[in-house]
Amino acid sequence: MLQKVLPGWEFFAPLLVHCCVHGLFTLAIVMYYKPGLWWLALVDIAAHFIMDRIKAGPRYLGRFRDRDKSSYWNALGFDQMIHHLTNFYIVLELVR
Repeated sequence: MLQKVLPGWEFFAPLLVHCCVHGLFTLAIVMYYKPGLWWLALVDIAAHFIMDRIKAGPRYLGRFRDRDKSSYWNALGFDQMIHHLTNFYIVLELVR
């Protein structure tokens, strides 16, 4: 799963596995509380896949790899913000 930063299309399978792990945990939580919202797991997988590819892709935010520069931390912060907003959306749907 850590090979999600590979160039070309070699990133696809490791990144998909990574995102599906997150989606399975989301599915487990959703199925416990509100099974009718199973589709939130797909939302989580899609958002996670897109954001992680943008974050890791060498042509996108993945080009910022120097941890001594603010661009790296800004990219990481943006990535985490999107993940948290996705989780907030899932929780919002669960408590409605």
